[in-house]
Amino acid sequence: MKSVLLIEDDKVLRENTAELLELSNYEVHTAANGQLGLKMALETRPDIVVCDIMMPILDGYGVLEGLAKHDQTKFIPFIFLSAKTERQDVRKGMDLGADDYITKPFSEDEIISAIESRIAKAAILKDERESFQNNSNNFEDELRTLNDLKLFFDKNGTVLNYSKNETIYKEGQNSNFIYLINKGVVRCFKFDEKGKELTTALHKADDLFGYTSFTQNIPYRETAVAMKDTEMVGVSKTEFQDVLINNHKVTLEVIQLLTDDITGVKDQLLQMAYSSVQRKTASTILRFAEKINIKPEDPIKISRNDLASVAGIATETLIRTLSDFKKQGFIEMEGRNIKVLDLQKLQEVY
Repeated sequence: MKSVLLIEDDKVLRENTAELLELSNYEVHTAANGQLGLKMALETRPDIVVCDIMMPILDGYGVLEGLAKHDQTKFIPFIFLSAKTERQDVRKGMDLGADDYITKPFSEDEIISAIESRIAKAAILKDERESFQNNSNNFEDELRTLNDLKLFFDKNGTVLNYSKNETIYKEGQNSNFIYLINKGVVRCFKFDEKGKELTTALHKADDLFGYTSFTQNIPYRETAVAMKDTEMVGVSKTEFQDVLINNHKVTLEVIQLLTDDITGVKDQLLQMAYSSVQRKTASTILRFAEKINIKPEDPIKISRNDLASVAGIATETLIRTLSDFKKQGFIEMEGRNIKVLDLQKLQEVY
């Protein structure tokens, strides 16, 4: 049974949340303030800590900093639970090393989903760390796989957070960083000669992106925007170049990643050139569903202009095709939201 340490000064919320977690088969330890919570974390070594920010004696920031000072607790996943929604407060917590945050009031699904995903990620990273240490032998510092590389990003990268629709970088800016997405979705696009946006890539959690050249100071050749609240880690291009020079096996993995990206772009161009409008539209909806990493039955909150730019068709043509899909019962539309009703039928069109 996985254990959760819940640190919350509101007694009613603490007891109600503890009961909810116990009903979801978690062993729950609770603390009424940060000082007690930090002491309990060191004693019980929970699988995850869920902690309020504003508390007496010691606030949530202090708890997180205290956990980071001890080897036995520094890798415990940490979720902030707070009514403070101002961006600077959230950013401060994430910059200190928090894994996630949940805003009060929250639903049962929100907190359970956040806890499950963070515990799973921590377990994967733990396995990777142990595997890397056990297999190092004479190559103690060598990175061999993309997973090793991503662990390097997690350990050495700068944590960055972007709100929905916020620009990460613009075409023509200096390409200083390579990025690894921890959570969220990023859309990359260029403008054609008529000023129309053309989507060039969609990136989701665990994707690397932002590379233009590893050897030359070439500016970014596209613009990147967060499609939803996004957390990522960035490593400078110079540091990334040093990693490739000193770790030949991981360099081959990166080459394979670039090869896969090129193949994907070719397939997309072929589809844009030769596929029917209906097939392009169905394929694009399915791509967004996959990249946004949601359940097929959940609404896809994406503008029609974005769908049209990825599909490579005029917005008016896309709208007519969506209307046809709606009449056939494949999808449902409410404003700018699109909800997939029959995933199998869309896949058949694709």
